[in-house]
Amino acid sequence: MILRILAAAILCVLMTHAVDARPRHHHRTFQHKRVISEKYQHIPPGLHRVMAEGVGRVVGGRPSGCPRRYCGCGASLHVFGRIIPSLNLAANWLRFPRAMPAPGMVAARRGHVFVLERHMRGNVWWVYDANSGRHRTRVHPRSIAGFAIVNPYGSRLALQ
Repeated sequence: MILRILAAAILCVLMTHAVDARPRHHHRTFQHKRVISEKYQHIPPGLHRVMAEGVGRVVGGRPSGCPRRYCGCGASLHVFGRIIPSLNLAANWLRFPRAMPAPGMVAARRGHVFVLERHMRGNVWWVYDANSGRHRTRVHPRSIAGFAIVNPYGSRLALQ
């Protein structure tokens, strides 16, 4: 009798485990899709299609001398004409003084940075985006929502 109860309990545990089986990283996929949909809610009609169709162009890959994650390095090459090692980390761009969006300013957050080229519409700018995906550097439309806009010419403290 005790063996039957024990066997039934083990069977219940095993069946419950099988029911909860999910693909690995399922929660990340859901969150990623939600972030993408939130990211594009503020974009005016018509620009969804422009951004989805990949308007823009690939202008290169990882520049020589830049690390594997190179958006900060590529931005420093584009803005200053040379690699500034302290700016290889995207978060270090946040040391520059805040500014209003304008050509030549930099959009930065922890994890990514890109250079504003020209305003398109709303929060969407034409940008120079090193390491914009699939290890490519692109010039393309991109929303600046969620990014701090900084003036890379405003202070030399960030370069130290």
